[in-house]
Amino acid sequence: MDIFGTILAPFKWLVSAIMVGFHDGLSAIGMPAASGWTWTLAIIGLVLVIRAALIPVFVKQIKAQRGMQLLQPDLKKMQDKYKGKTDQLSRQAMAQEQMALYKKHGTNPFSACLPMLIQMPFFFALFQVLSGISSAKAGGQGIGAMSPEQVKQFDESTIFGAPLSASLLHGGGGNQMSVWILSIVMILAMTASQFITQKQIMAKNMSEEALASPFMRQQKMMLYILPVVFGVGGINFPIGVLIYWTTTNLWTMGQQFFVIRRMPTPGSPAAKALAERRAAKGLPALPLLGGKKVDADAEAEASAAAAVEAKTQRVQPQRKNRKRK
Repeated sequence: MDIFGTILAPFKWLVSAIMVGFHDGLSAIGMPAASGWTWTLAIIGLVLVIRAALIPVFVKQIKAQRGMQLLQPDLKKMQDKYKGKTDQLSRQAMAQEQMALYKKHGTNPFSACLPMLIQMPFFFALFQVLSGISSAKAGGQGIGAMSPEQVKQFDESTIFGAPLSASLLHGGGGNQMSVWILSIVMILAMTASQFITQKQIMAKNMSEEALASPFMRQQKMMLYILPVVFGVGGINFPIGVLIYWTTTNLWTMGQQFFVIRRMPTPGSPAAKALAERRAAKGLPALPLLGGKKVDADAEAEASAAAAVEAKTQRVQPQRKNRKRK
């Protein structure tokens, strides 16, 4: 077994075990065990388990993104300070100041990618499980936690006449027209949901400073590149993997909609809309997630200092009215 396969082996077992658990549970409540819809719901259940487990990581991702956006003005000042300086000492000093900025705001560029990075082993594991179904069935073998009987059952299950292990490029049995149509529909749904999610973030949940930063220019490029990459790669994905990725994209879209509406980025159009909604209802403004802790601490210290000064201020003696003799 190659190194990549060795690394993915525990993920393959975990992915298949979750699928089998949902499949057995659905079968126990009356759904046909050999039905493709039962296995489809098992794949959707796998998405729900993984994404629910990633919610704490997603909260950290939001804080990291807010921190990256809030430090953009300071980052631009630092870049202007070292503009045109290419010597080793200047580069080293710039790197140290940049790391200090990240530490001050409690963020780094890689934190925003955590959910995607954590999901990738599960995605590749599911891809290997589903793409290896047909060969495992031919050899009478199981895959991960799936028994040989379950592998055979999965390989023979279909939705709309298309096997879940079939792909647009490689086929895989069943009605080929159904495989083509279903694969194309799922690829379009997968890429469209990913594009819409990123588009609504940039349109509603970013401040003007963040949109004008070089980091955002790269993000705008990725907005169009990533859907194309996944769309082209989708022709190799089994239908089961397309179902997984489309479902996780829909989860992300709903999650981002909630965040944009309830916990928007400070200074973004969504934050202004939230403030207007709360003002119309007579409610106070909410503290927004990812605000600058440094500013909050400074404000608290200033308030405390003002209170101490007010208490310790010398009381001026009042002139008493003397009685005239």
